Amino acid sequence: MKEIKVLGSGCANCETTAKLIQDVAAAKGVDIALEKVSDMGAILGYGVMSTPGVVVDGVVVHAGGIPGKASIEGWLA
Repeated sequence: MKEIKVLGSGCANCETTAKLIQDVAAAKGVDIALEKVSDMGAILGYGVMSTPGVVVDGVVVHAGGIPGKASIEGWLA
């Protein structure tokens, strides 16, 4: 199971990113544990200065803007 965190304040882009990750994971049949992190201290602790950020299994893989479907598929592979 992949542990994925979406880092952000809860803005529209953050919500869209979380939904997109859930949709791609469901389509690929990949089990994920998705957590939304909105605490700015925690977000800055990952070194993310631009949201939404995405952390997969403890590694920051994306920051700033909505990620593309191909990127998400790569993270879930």
